[in-house]
Amino acid sequence: MAQDVRDPDPEYLAFWGERHLCTLTTLRPDGTPHVVPVGVTYEPEAALARVITNKNSTKVANVLAAGPDGGRVAVCQVHGRRWATLEGLATVHTETDRVADAVGRYAARYERTPAPNPDRVVIEIAVDRALGRG
Repeated sequence: MAQDVRDPDPEYLAFWGERHLCTLTTLRPDGTPHVVPVGVTYEPEAALARVITNKNSTKVANVLAAGPDGGRVAVCQVHGRRWATLEGLATVHTETDRVADAVGRYAARYERTPAPNPDRVVIEIAVDRALGRG
């Protein structure tokens, strides 16, 4: 079921606020998918999803390899019959304020603050498609 990216159904939005492990799918340079578990936050007003990670991770390398405009990705979560997928163009950001904002959002959703990491970056996903059933 398609959702409005900036104004999803209340149940769908609530589902993105619950504490669930997600997956991030990026594309390797050869076009094959790379799927890894991640924490994701979703800000529908900005049509933006965020994943914090290490700058040396494969997911970051895949996004960077897609070029300066970023790469297509999908994040997904599932719990029982409920599922949600956000798709969009991902870019990697190192700016301190953006990373700190993403860490704060992660801490609020997952109820824990990650340990400091000088190599942390944020993958920002400009969401252009939202699917699922909350």
